[in-house]
Amino acid sequence: MSDDTWEALKATPIAEMRRRAAIIHTIVDVSPTAVEGAERFAWNDSGGQSAVWYFAPDGRAMLLTFDHESDLNLYAEGTYALQESLYGGVPADLVQLVRNRPENYESLNLTEPGTDETIHYAGGVFWFDGKQWRAAEGFLDHCEQEGLDAMAESGFGYCLDDYLLGQEFTPEAFVAYRDADNWYDSAEEKDQALAEAREIFIRHG
Repeated sequence: MSDDTWEALKATPIAEMRRRAAIIHTIVDVSPTAVEGAERFAWNDSGGQSAVWYFAPDGRAMLLTFDHESDLNLYAEGTYALQESLYGGVPADLVQLVRNRPENYESLNLTEPGTDETIHYAGGVFWFDGKQWRAAEGFLDHCEQEGLDAMAESGFGYCLDDYLLGQEFTPEAFVAYRDADNWYDSAEEKDQALAEAREIFIRHG
């Protein structure tokens, strides 16, 4: 499913991806985080997995995924230099969005000894150049060197499930998707979730 999700992401207009990111950010009630020069939206499953989106004013974007159970979780054993290398190939001004920023639930920091420079953890690093999505060269190089499946180990498919990429994205479709995953304990809870989703979708146009 990760490959299908990747192809669907590449086929999704960036304005639509921003809309979906904003809606999911609101539905999962992610705490606001100020980032100079870009909009930040995120998703987390309250269990250590996350997706973080940065949308720059010039139409570019960056996506970070994180699966705490994968070999790309550098939190315990990784170094600042290794984490920084995963951003290799991403324009410096986009990477700057995750340098020396306060930690938050979705993005913890790795610190460089001696300088106290920090950079946000990420297992998967992807960016949109204004025309197409790319996987960061440093991320792919590390996976190749370590014999890792980049999409699987980054949690890419799982972390983007809620965005229903390649599928209809309406309040009804979103609630039906969650209902199929046994999110709701009763018809009343499902109806309430649908009413809330409709209001959020309207708010985000």
